[in-house]
Amino acid sequence: MSRILLTGAAGFIGSHLLQRLVEDGHHVRAFVRYNSQNQWGWLETLPPSFLKSVEVWRGDLKDSEAVRKAVEGIEVVYHLAAVISIPYSYVNPLDIVQTNVLGTANLLNACLYSKSLVRFVHTSTSEVYGTARFTPINEDHQQQAQSPYSASKIAADKLVESYHRSFSLPATIIRPFNTFGPRQSCRAIIPSIIGQAAYGGAVKVGSLSPVRDFCYVADTVAGFIAVTSAEGAVGKVVNLGTGRGITIEALAKTILKLMGSNAELVVEDVRVRPELSEVMELVCDPSLARSLSGWTATYSLEAGLQETIAWMRDNLHRYKPEFYNI
Repeated sequence: MSRILLTGAAGFIGSHLLQRLVEDGHHVRAFVRYNSQNQWGWLETLPPSFLKSVEVWRGDLKDSEAVRKAVEGIEVVYHLAAVISIPYSYVNPLDIVQTNVLGTANLLNACLYSKSLVRFVHTSTSEVYGTARFTPINEDHQQQAQSPYSASKIAADKLVESYHRSFSLPATIIRPFNTFGPRQSCRAIIPSIIGQAAYGGAVKVGSLSPVRDFCYVADTVAGFIAVTSAEGAVGKVVNLGTGRGITIEALAKTILKLMGSNAELVVEDVRVRPELSEVMELVCDPSLARSLSGWTATYSLEAGLQETIAWMRDNLHRYKPEFYNI
C-alpha cells in the first residue's frame, strides 16, 4: 500500500483513477479545490465505501503553503489538476497560466523537500503537439502551442522535465490523447454530442474535419497505473492512446447511430476554433508505453461509447446540454 496524493481527484479522469487506486488498496489524499459549499465534484457520486479510504484535502494549487502541507508524508504524487478547456483559454488565458503553470511549480517545489517521495507523475496532453507533422505521433514529435491552454501545458511539462534534470526528481510525464467516458464534462466533444442528442433537437458542433484518437477512460487509468509501476519510465514522457484516429464528423455519426438518433448535425461558428489554433490531426503512437509497461488500450471506440451513452442517459440531470459549455 502506498500513500498517494492525487490532484484533480474531483474531476473526470481523476475520480476514475482514485477509484482504481482505492480498489488496489492504496491510501489516497485527494486534493480538491476549496469552495464554500464543501463540494467534492465527482467524488460525491462514488460509493461511500470508497471514501473511507480517501483523505479529502481542500485547498488551491496556487497556494504554495497548502500544497506543501498536502505533500507531507506522500510517496507517489499523481498530478492531474488543471484548467483544461481550450475555448476557455481564449477567454481567460491568465487563469489557465496561473493554475497550470504556477500550480505545477508549487507542487514541484513542495516535492523537492519531501523525504518520502518515490515518484512524481505529471499529466500532460496531446494538444502540446499541435497539428501533426507525422502520424502516428510519438514522444519525439515537436511541440507547438496552438492555444493558450496548450502553451500552459508545454510550460508545465518543461518545468517537470527541468526538475528531473536539475534536482533528480523521480518524475514521469504521461501524455494522454483524447480520453472519454462517464463523468466527462460536456465541454468535451463526446459528452456534448450525447447530451444534445439525448436532450433533443439539432446537435451543434465545431469543425468536422479534425482527426482525434479517442481512448476510453478505463484504459487511460490502466495506463497511468502501468507506467507508474515501470522503473524505466522515470525521466520520460509517455503517450497514452489507441493508435486509431477518427474525424469528428464520423465520430458524431457513430454516436447518433448508437443512440438511434436522427438529430441533424449543425456546425456552429462559436464552436469553431480560430483557424491557426485548430489542431487538425492527433493520432497516438503508444509504442513506448507498451515497451515500458506492457500497457495497451483494450476498449474499442464503440464499446467505450456504448458505456458512456448508457451512463449519460442515466445522469443527464447532472448536465445542461442545451448550453454551450466552454
